[in-house]
Amino acid sequence: MPSGYESSLAKVSDQSVAELTAKHEARESGLKISREVIRLSANAIRAVHRREFEGAKQLVGEADLRLKEAGPILEHWPEIYHSGFLADARKEYTEANITLAIISGDDIPQPDDIGVDMAPYLNGMAEVIGELRRFILDSLRRNDTQRCEDLLQIMDEIYSVLVTVDFPEGVTGGLRRTTDAMRGVLERTRGDLTMTMRQQQLEHKLAAWEHNLSTGRGS
Repeated sequence: MPSGYESSLAKVSDQSVAELTAKHEARESGLKISREVIRLSANAIRAVHRREFEGAKQLVGEADLRLKEAGPILEHWPEIYHSGFLADARKEYTEANITLAIISGDDIPQPDDIGVDMAPYLNGMAEVIGELRRFILDSLRRNDTQRCEDLLQIMDEIYSVLVTVDFPEGVTGGLRRTTDAMRGVLERTRGDLTMTMRQQQLEHKLAAWEHNLSTGRGS
């Protein structure tokens, strides 16, 4: 080997091993954080559906602490921070925060409030439509329609915001595809709620008619 090349190549080798080792460790750390945040967020959403709001808040708080541990990854390896698995974690964390806020009656948190960048925030907000549908259907099965119309309106308003975000999928993290899917969820929920409300109205009219008939008022 010509003089001078051996030391130069050895330097490249040492530098590449050191840099890629650090990057690999950051990626492994990010994967672990992502899995834990997604698990905590999913458990928080389940707690919300059980109306265990304090428990859900605690789980969301734990997810927040785990996400904050990704700060050094953002600083040193932004390509890992903005990669799919950590973006998915921030999306699920957003979904848990917004679902908890809406169903418990609080204000919807803004991206800055929960420290999430816009693309995962919007995708998480889109997924909330599905969680609100689940809550509405559970309420209908319990014959509890008190909040269903209000929640349907919130679903509609979320969808109306999402359809105005017209940017390439690479910028929004696939938001258009998610929004298109949520349109079907919204319309099915509207149909289910409308049918249930009409059925209840019919049952009330029938009960009133039977009562009047039994008391002689219907003759």
